[in-house]
Amino acid sequence: MTDQKKNSLSTDERYMLRCLEIAKNGLGTTAPNPMVGAVIVHNGKIIGEGYTSPFGGPHAEVNAIDSVDDTSLLSKACLYVTLEPCSHYGKTPPCADLIVKHKIPRVVIGLQDPHEKVAGKGIEKLLQANCEVVTDVLEENCAAHHKRFLTFHLKKRPFIILKWAQTSDGFIAPSKERRAANPEPYWITTVASRQWVHKWRSEEQGILVGTTTVLEDNPRLDVRSWTGKSPVRIVIDTSLKITNDYNVLDGSQKTIVFTRKTDTPADTASIRYEVLRSENIAQEICDALYRLQLQSIIIEGGTQTLQSFIDANLWDEARVFTGQISFENGVLAPVIKGRILSQQTIENDQLTVLKND
Repeated sequence: MTDQKKNSLSTDERYMLRCLEIAKNGLGTTAPNPMVGAVIVHNGKIIGEGYTSPFGGPHAEVNAIDSVDDTSLLSKACLYVTLEPCSHYGKTPPCADLIVKHKIPRVVIGLQDPHEKVAGKGIEKLLQANCEVVTDVLEENCAAHHKRFLTFHLKKRPFIILKWAQTSDGFIAPSKERRAANPEPYWITTVASRQWVHKWRSEEQGILVGTTTVLEDNPRLDVRSWTGKSPVRIVIDTSLKITNDYNVLDGSQKTIVFTRKTDTPADTASIRYEVLRSENIAQEICDALYRLQLQSIIIEGGTQTLQSFIDANLWDEARVFTGQISFENGVLAPVIKGRILSQQTIENDQLTVLKND
């Protein structure tokens, strides 16, 4: 946001913008809870801030209230929060009850919570306690920030990010002949771009690939070049061709294998098998991941897997690297149409981010 736009914001919008800034600190750790930001203001001064703790810990409102040195000021303060305070007991007590307990007289909310256990009930509790409630402040910004949480609860599927790297002439992988002659890894992008990918992995709950990617590249699908938790590995292996000597079945992190085989190996503590029964594999996988409470996934290939989700219109963002090298022939990159959100250069690579409108 430019300085000119910031200067045109109202007071409520300025504090909501701050809520959004600190809420990003919860990226990759709060799911299935939303990554909320909260700010407490008294007489034009911020006296408390907080964001959602890793899942199982306190919510943003609790952390913001706990950060206030003089709690007597709460009864004369305003609480800003990116998402409607919860009204039900989960891992923690309702945030709406805590706000009422401290008699905070005014609450400004960026976005109403679509979760069926909240969905206006938090606002209703506050109103019943004679709290002034202002809603829909920077609503579009808050919706963009909470895109994973909203997609999961409104569309009943994970937020889906497609990621691939393509050569300057539009190939995602070399030909089988070229790979057979030289089986070494073919890096299309720079080290810096690959580090970005590991950062992205740390931010999402799952990472999905197809059988060919595993058989040809033997990826680990973990977070190495960044700090953070490795996502759940999700592998499409319809015929169970992947053997236990591949990295994805090493048991080092939780893994879900989707297959059409009904005689699957027994599930273990780290590996789970899900049987596909319909022709629309992409939709069936989305349904299963929703049932398994995965709010976001990043799909890293290959072309057939990526294209199946594109053709089913089951994607939200695509992050496409274009490198400087060329293959002249090989596996063509997926075909996709979307609105360009951003374009930037990372060393010698071009990163284009598309949104599915």
